Amino acid sequence: MQSFRRTLESGHFAVTAELTPPREAELESLGIAAGILKPAVTAINLTDGAGARVRLSSLGAAIHLRRLGIEPVLQVTCRDRNRIAIQSDLLTAAAFGIESVLTLTGDGVAAGDQPDAKPVFDLDSMGLLTLLRDMGRDPAGALAETQPGSRFFCGTADAPQQVSDDWRPDGLLAKADAGAQFVQSQYCFDMPLLQRYMRRLVDSGVTERLYFLVGLGPLKSAHSARWMRDSLYGTLMPDGVIRRMEAARDPRHEGIVICAEMIQQAREIRGVAGVHLMAPGQYREIVEAIRLAGLI
Repeated sequence: MQSFRRTLESGHFAVTAELTPPREAELESLGIAAGILKPAVTAINLTDGAGARVRLSSLGAAIHLRRLGIEPVLQVTCRDRNRIAIQSDLLTAAAFGIESVLTLTGDGVAAGDQPDAKPVFDLDSMGLLTLLRDMGRDPAGALAETQPGSRFFCGTADAPQQVSDDWRPDGLLAKADAGAQFVQSQYCFDMPLLQRYMRRLVDSGVTERLYFLVGLGPLKSAHSARWMRDSLYGTLMPDGVIRRMEAARDPRHEGIVICAEMIQQAREIRGVAGVHLMAPGQYREIVEAIRLAGLI
């Protein structure tokens, strides 16, 4: 069993970070970025065609990190491949001992640099979870029961939200039924809202079935915080955080401090099993935030 899964199952607080593979046929920059993150995180997520742009594949990047002794979380989207190609990739991942998989629908091609590309979407994220769950039984490309790494640790995405009195987390419960075991959320910088949301998940039994990791990250500037609020689906960015960034003499440092504070606050919320840190290219800042939060 790999350390990410073992950390969560043992009740310890997990820290993952997201790494976007390069747009060129090279591994050096990937290895450098992963090496910066390695001392501070439990595992590293490798994005799959983020922003609908051509990059080194998430599978190739995950294999490289595995060879460097770093645990990868393989992101798999439904946009670009049919179920045959996805199962082939998953068989390959299992052969290299890659266990953790985050299932995502994928950004639409209109957002990328080749908007005329044909999207596939043979499966949606729920269908992908079910495929992962059933690969040990499905004769079409099945994993042998004795195959090392054949027991995938399956993840899904979520976006914390303001909930009404009659709201129920039916979507997350359905994903748990489909095979999800952990959740990595969109950016959530609103800790009071997160506390209310997690209370509802706890009361509904979701956190007994899914390990919940909150999405955070160091901010660059007030401008980037506003852009995230307005342009990134599901991002929760309170005005107070933006005002702090606007007033900061050193926005980079303030963004790290805010991230560290929120890691500490999230850690105290019942049902939160860890944090997932996202900040493209800001790998040293991620490590600084984790260190400042007291988790190294």
